[in-house]
Amino acid sequence: MSPLLRRLADTARRHLAPAAPPTAPALLRLAVGGYHLWHVGRRRSLYRGVHRTASESFDPVGVARVLKKPLPPRVADALLDASLVTGALFTAGIGHRVTGPLHSALQTWNFSYRNSWSMVFHHENNLVLHTMVLGAAPAADALSVDAVLRDGTLLPERRSWMYGATPAVMNGAVTLTYLLAGLAKLTGPDGMRWASGASMRSQVAVDSLRKEMLGEGSNPLLRVLGPHTGLFAVMAAGSLVLELGAPLALADRRLGWLFAGGAFSMHWGIKAIMRITFPYNLSGVLYLPLLLMPPPERR
Repeated sequence: MSPLLRRLADTARRHLAPAAPPTAPALLRLAVGGYHLWHVGRRRSLYRGVHRTASESFDPVGVARVLKKPLPPRVADALLDASLVTGALFTAGIGHRVTGPLHSALQTWNFSYRNSWSMVFHHENNLVLHTMVLGAAPAADALSVDAVLRDGTLLPERRSWMYGATPAVMNGAVTLTYLLAGLAKLTGPDGMRWASGASMRSQVAVDSLRKEMLGEGSNPLLRVLGPHTGLFAVMAAGSLVLELGAPLALADRRLGWLFAGGAFSMHWGIKAIMRITFPYNLSGVLYLPLLLMPPPERR
């Protein structure tokens, strides 16, 4: 390897996989695992109802494509409940080398199976990706039952590049999804014209009309903002810059914090104006890896 490539590789490692204590991935495990328990637990009856939907509505997506017909409802229920059990073990950090990958697999299966009965809920994708990373990472080396049993303490004193790499990989997954969303806008029918805000304004108006026709009521905020075309242009251009510039959040922690604040605000704006909810984004858990990214190592 040439000296230049060696220096570049060393710089990348110091920024993306700095030696760090085990608390960063441990805090992320607690947050992501706790969110899963809340998100799935409060929707358990909804999922059980979906499992009993007419088989004609079953159109498998993701890993559920291995199925030619729906599972028996009791089997689907058992897999859902199993993910809550493994989710609790994952969050508590019990037998993480086994429960981490197992919980990730069950979560991936259950969300794919749930989405096979209706529209695909893309907001769950980052939760699945984050759980995959944490399930494979040493995320239970602190603040866990495993840590107490192995080291006799919740906060063992050790450092490793794997602890610093865990939030970096999670951040990579998040910024990639935002980049793809921005590219989808540019490669759509409007291309760069999407930044004018006209498409966003039309989309918001159609969505509001549809909800009114379905009896959900009108959105007073939209009535106030609707006439202001310039405001929609600012919002459209801002979202496009945020999405296309998402990978820059990996280059510097401060850029990551800026991106996290901008994206978090954008999703709350979407909820206020369009009444479209992205639960994982709105919870803020999605952006925790950006906030907990360890500082780069010094030379």
